[in-house]
Amino acid sequence: MPELPEVETIARSLRPQLIGRKIIEADVRWARTVAMPSVKKFKEQVKGQKIVDVSRRAKFLNIQLQAYNLLIHLRMSGDVLVRQGKIEPEKHDRLILTLAPLHFPPNSKNLGGEKKEYLVFNDTRKFGRVWLTDDMEKVLGRLGPEPLSPSFTSHWLYDSLQSRHRQLKPLLLDQTFLAGLGNIYTDEALHMAKLHPQAISDSVTAKQAERLHQAIQTILQEGIRRNGASIDWVYRGGDFQNHFRVYGRDGEPCPVCGTTIQKIIVGQRGTHICPNCQKG
Repeated sequence: MPELPEVETIARSLRPQLIGRKIIEADVRWARTVAMPSVKKFKEQVKGQKIVDVSRRAKFLNIQLQAYNLLIHLRMSGDVLVRQGKIEPEKHDRLILTLAPLHFPPNSKNLGGEKKEYLVFNDTRKFGRVWLTDDMEKVLGRLGPEPLSPSFTSHWLYDSLQSRHRQLKPLLLDQTFLAGLGNIYTDEALHMAKLHPQAISDSVTAKQAERLHQAIQTILQEGIRRNGASIDWVYRGGDFQNHFRVYGRDGEPCPVCGTTIQKIIVGQRGTHICPNCQKG
């Protein structure tokens, strides 16, 4: 599943292609893709909307329109891309938005032919969802702070860990606690911070929380710098997978101490640790 760096990379790649474009029409090819509103209302409301910005909140793409926000969660296998020219829909295309060209030729009376472009949501497993809303809080209101935002400080992290009694990894994966982390970047950050994923949150010291805070931000920033990790067949373009510390490297030596990396199960999730650097 794409995590914060992958979604941020997608948002950055789409931004110059979409800002200023107008949506001519919507083709909803699988009704359950649209979580809000009804498919009929979605088609009516999105038509004619101009795209003014493309950003990210947690693992959600946020395509800001004149009157609405188009939110997309990729889930396990979703992808969002711009296709050019006259196209035939592909097997797993769930939503196709036809885009008007930025500039029409003089006296042009049609939008046809090679001048059309399409914003396509392709989703093999059908887990991804799209929301069109004029109130983002209805969808995003329960999310925790962004780990790269000014509100995410080491003091906030320490206080928040102390106020809960949960294992570290499941807590960090909880999007209502901290938004954007997934399996990969949590394993990487915990290793950098030298914390065991099964450590109980209110046992973490202030110094350890400061280390964890720095590790989370460092790992995410490096992931973004490397355009995310291309380990799933659905996500393309990143190379952070070539620089993993522990994730997916069970049986290999820890890059810090040389101890063999182990794979354990924490909260029903496969988890990679160095048993020496991350003592229980």
